[in-house]
Amino acid sequence: MRAVVTGAAGFIGSHLCAHLLASGDTVVGIDALTDSYDPALKARNLRLLAPHPAFTHHRADLLDADLGPLLDGAEVVYHLAGQPGVRPSWGTDFARYADRNLLATQTLVEAARRRPLRKFLYASSSSVYGDAPVFPTPETVCPRPVSPYGVTKLAAEHVCELYRTAHGLPTVSLRLFTVYGPRQRPDMAFARLIDAALTGGPFPLYGDGEQTRDFTYVGDVVTAMRAAACAGFTGVANLGGGRPVSMKQAVTTVEQLIGPVTLRPRPGGPGEARHTGADIALAAREFGYRPRTDLYDGLTAMVKHTMTWRHLDG
Repeated sequence: MRAVVTGAAGFIGSHLCAHLLASGDTVVGIDALTDSYDPALKARNLRLLAPHPAFTHHRADLLDADLGPLLDGAEVVYHLAGQPGVRPSWGTDFARYADRNLLATQTLVEAARRRPLRKFLYASSSSVYGDAPVFPTPETVCPRPVSPYGVTKLAAEHVCELYRTAHGLPTVSLRLFTVYGPRQRPDMAFARLIDAALTGGPFPLYGDGEQTRDFTYVGDVVTAMRAAACAGFTGVANLGGGRPVSMKQAVTTVEQLIGPVTLRPRPGGPGEARHTGADIALAAREFGYRPRTDLYDGLTAMVKHTMTWRHLDG
């Protein structure tokens, strides 16, 4: 297939591009290389993709770019671009989240709606659920986000659903539960945890450590994304790891792999759900989703990759 991937230089986006290319797809990557985290890390991700003859990258902002030529011939659009992070989404930064998560999505679906796409896939977030009333959480639970970030991700979901019902755009919104793996964003918990274990620096542990997350390995996520694009399914589906783990358990796993971690307890911040856990029955039924990577194996791959890059960086 000919695929367009927004956010192609990011953590999940670069893994998705590599998976699509390995599957024989042609990939047009779009990424503005924003400063939401170090753009040099995104440039490194692009260098891994650049040698492939079926990959092209366009540095473009979805809100400003002429999207028509970029979408020409596309069969699938994977929309992963956006402003990440729960904690920074409060206050004056909310405008950036509204622009990059909501307005950029509306701009892209408007450009895509008259095209004969096989699928428009949007990367949503488990943050739309907030403090869900049941676990594992099915898609039928009413979303009640507890962070501005979650609000913008849910609003963009609604935009996708509107264009699906009003204009027939075949959209899928996948609610991703705490994705981790090699090349994870440096601000995310596992990247910081591994860095603390390798350097001896402190790891800020927010809350009491008993909060749980449904950690999902990036390889399982991108495999599911392509499977969803190839299936007949439209609508909203969860993608989770299938086995929630507490942060204390995650710390113990990293200590088994690397060594002791110095913890620096901090109070939990606003907007952080106490527990997350995905009901993945719908994704399993509709496009064969099966998370295959457990936390130990996924963190092993992440640690190995981190140590390799540290060696190469000298």
